[in-house]
Amino acid sequence: MKQLTIIKIGGNIVDQPSALEEFLKKFSKESGPKVLIHGGGVMATELSAKMGLQVNMQNGRRVTDLDTLKLVTMVYAGWINKSIVGLLQKFGTNAIGLSGADGDVVPATRRSPYPVDFGYVGDVNPVDINVALLESLLGRGITPVFCAITHDRNGSLLNTNADTMASSLAIALSRDYSTKLIYCFEKEGVLSNPDDEDSVIPLITKSSYELLKETKAVSGGMLPKLDNAFAAIESGVAEVCIKHALNLGNSKGTVLKP
Repeated sequence: MKQLTIIKIGGNIVDQPSALEEFLKKFSKESGPKVLIHGGGVMATELSAKMGLQVNMQNGRRVTDLDTLKLVTMVYAGWINKSIVGLLQKFGTNAIGLSGADGDVVPATRRSPYPVDFGYVGDVNPVDINVALLESLLGRGITPVFCAITHDRNGSLLNTNADTMASSLAIALSRDYSTKLIYCFEKEGVLSNPDDEDSVIPLITKSSYELLKETKAVSGGMLPKLDNAFAAIESGVAEVCIKHALNLGNSKGTVLKP
């Protein structure tokens, strides 16, 4: 099967112009077809404060009321997405910026309000992703760049977790490609000690992950990222890596395998 690399860029890297530009240079050098998914929560939070919109977080996730949906759509699908596409063109990667609504490529279902009402938040089922459109773009040498805004096919946009968006795209495309999913952020990888960047765990399997959870060697915000990663592997994704954005292209970081 043809190789495909799917990379999610998040954390503070998106909000640091020099670090983002350096990452995109490295991304452009990745060989073969590739897809990029980006976050942007820090910028959305900062802009919310400037506009007097209260940020409401529940269980570490943003509650998206209608005003917040308008703001995150402007930030994610607008400024951040098009800035990334512009830089990729500078570095020789012919990219196209997309939300899930464009071409009906990533439809989603609004999350149930029970037990927590997250508002205009969407959950993605990989089987609903428009793989044919993505394959058409990739076959023409065009790199899709996704923000995490989706739609419900009833006229409403939805805010979707970017990590989940990345894993859902990787699962959907693994039907026709050997997909490698890379989560890039500002840490060196999965750390056994969050305060020590030298404590990277180089390899995590499903069984060793259960042990890491039991001993609380891995906890907090890393758990949902790892849960997403193993869900992707169990659904056909060949390999998942978690690493510092500026280590893209080398072997540093954490590799996840069955």
